[in-house]
Amino acid sequence: MKRVYLVPNIVTAFGLACGLFVIFKINMLEPGCGDYEVVRTSAILLLVAAFADFVDGALARAIHAESEFGFVFDSLADAISFGVAPSVLMLKMLCLEQGSFLSFFGATGAMVFSLCGVLRLVRFSVKSSEAKGNVELQAAQKKNFTGLPIPSAAAAAVSANLFFLSPFFQKWVDLSNQNRAIILSSIMIILGYLMVCRLKFPSMKVLHFKIPSFHLAFLSVVVAVFVLYGILYFFAEILVLFSWSYVLLALTLSCIRLLAGKKSKTLEDFEPEPDDFDSE
Repeated sequence: MKRVYLVPNIVTAFGLACGLFVIFKINMLEPGCGDYEVVRTSAILLLVAAFADFVDGALARAIHAESEFGFVFDSLADAISFGVAPSVLMLKMLCLEQGSFLSFFGATGAMVFSLCGVLRLVRFSVKSSEAKGNVELQAAQKKNFTGLPIPSAAAAAVSANLFFLSPFFQKWVDLSNQNRAIILSSIMIILGYLMVCRLKFPSMKVLHFKIPSFHLAFLSVVVAVFVLYGILYFFAEILVLFSWSYVLLALTLSCIRLLAGKKSKTLEDFEPEPDDFDSE
């Protein structure tokens, strides 16, 4: 029997528990009865789950505790925490009449997001298995992702939901429940497509800049202060800014690559992945 390592899987289980807690807690509420604080707490728990998702893999690699069990467990945990929880959260925050077009559209957006998230994880698992033993493929996968990573999609979905309920947004925009339902459902469908599309999304490992050490330390301190202040007082705004900036940055880089053409060397790492059904 293959060895199953305990420590990385405990971290994975902790992240999964955060996602499950969000789902179960939200389901105790009546539809449409949730408020800003409920979504804010759920967003924090899902961010903790995302941190655990990052730590378990890094920890497994650091202590050489990678296993097939851990890989499958991690994918299933991601499917629940980042594929199901954001959809449940969106539907529970909307007061939709049963049998209406809005309820159908909202359910469609939630299902598309969750299904595409699972498909994204399956494709990632298959690609990772194919890359085993191939140094070039492994290096390419570390540079960027094919399709929007599911934790980033979950962050974008939850941050939009939270932002529309925030006091800052409601102070300036009077958005009805019906319009909010249409916008959020459309966002879920768009994010679902981005997860299964062939566009490249950069890994955070390649988003680095060459800065002298002193300037880097000073810049890190300044950024840390602003981020900490923003999290404490403008959590919804900071979360939507960071999550959607990543999505828009990747789309911009992919568009530049498409406009440059295949013969150009411009951003060639962002050449869309060939379709599996394309003929050779």
